[in-house]
Amino acid sequence: MAHRHPPGHGSGRQRRGRRPGTVPGVTDPDRIGGRVVEVARTGLQCEAPPTGPIRTCIGCRGRDSRSTLLRIVVVTDDRGSTTAVPDPRRRVPGRGAWLHPDIACLELAVRRRAFSRAFRRRVDGTDAVRDWLEDERSSNQHVSTNRTHRTESGFDADEHPMSTQQ
Repeated sequence: MAHRHPPGHGSGRQRRGRRPGTVPGVTDPDRIGGRVVEVARTGLQCEAPPTGPIRTCIGCRGRDSRSTLLRIVVVTDDRGSTTAVPDPRRRVPGRGAWLHPDIACLELAVRRRAFSRAFRRRVDGTDAVRDWLEDERSSNQHVSTNRTHRTESGFDADEHPMSTQQ
C-alpha cells in the first residue's frame, strides 16, 4: 500500500533547503570597506538599501529616502485653481507627492502628468515648485562660492587644532 502523501508532495511538512531567491552559502550581508554589501540572487554584490522611510519620486520613479526628496502638496485658491507648492518642512496637511529636488525630475513629472495622477485631481500650475527649485539651486551655488573666501582658523590655519594664532 502506498502512502497517501509522498514526501515533498503536499504532505504538510516543510522541505528542508534554501529559501527561494537566496544564494547557497551566503546567509548574511558582508562588510566590505566599512559599508554593508548584500549579495543579490544573481550572486552579484549590491549596496544595502537606504534605511528609514523610502518614497518614490514622481518624476523619475526612482526610490530614495524621505530625507533626500522634496514633498509637494496641492493648494486650492479662492477661484478654485489648484497649484502644486513645495513643502520643505513636510508639515502641510493633506496628500503629498515626493520629487527629487532637481529641475530634470520636475520637467519629467510635468511631461508625464504625474502631479494629477499622484494627487488624484487636476493640478493647474507647478510654477511655485520650479521657482523654489531654482532658488535652492542658486543659493547652493552662492554658498559654495562663499566658502572659498573664508578666513582659515584652527587646524586649517597652522595645523594645530587648538591654536588661535593665524
